[in-house]
Amino acid sequence: MVEEIVHHHISKQFEQELEDIRHRVLVMGGLVEAQVADAIKSLLENNVTLAEEVIANDYKVNSMEVEVDERCTQILARRQPTARDLRLVLAVIKMIADLERIGDEARRIARVALDLSACYPKRNQLSEVEQLAFQVRSMLHNALDAFARMDVEFALKIVEQDRQVDKEYESIVRQQITYMMEDPRSIPIALDIMWSARSLERIGDRSCNICEYLIFYVKGKDVRHISLEQLEKQVKE
Repeated sequence: MVEEIVHHHISKQFEQELEDIRHRVLVMGGLVEAQVADAIKSLLENNVTLAEEVIANDYKVNSMEVEVDERCTQILARRQPTARDLRLVLAVIKMIADLERIGDEARRIARVALDLSACYPKRNQLSEVEQLAFQVRSMLHNALDAFARMDVEFALKIVEQDRQVDKEYESIVRQQITYMMEDPRSIPIALDIMWSARSLERIGDRSCNICEYLIFYVKGKDVRHISLEQLEKQVKE
């Protein structure tokens, strides 16, 4: 599939430069995935050391964004790409921005884990967060996998999962509001849980963005800010 989509150039070096930025996106994605996984683990297992590591390692994600962005800028300046090549560079620039923000959300979850460490919530308060985290991690992993394989149909399925993520997030918010109403002493903990759930929901949204950029690259169509039904139509055309 990838071989069919990646254009072959007269300039072998240009082709290698394009392949290099694709590879670097996936490397950055792997780092971000690890950050998200560790942040979630630190929250669910009350692991302060791991939470501190996530916060300390955030600079690595930021550095990779700057590095890939610079390479993309050099390609734009030196190669002046057009058509599909231009779409690839633009898609990569957008993807790394979203990956960096996913890294920021992982850092926020880790900070919540630190806040909760002194007064850890009851296990049932985190059960829905754990389910949401599983969904979101799957979306992020699959979005990167779809990009690696240039699979727009798989990307569409990932976007469809976002509706379920939104429902689970809303359920967590309602649950925590109930806890706060029943016992005002639970408000600080409930708010922290809601903030962590919000970060997870945002990671899901940004995973969808990655899928949209992939569709833009492969199909040449900007599918941002349209309904899921319209998106399905665009992919199948």
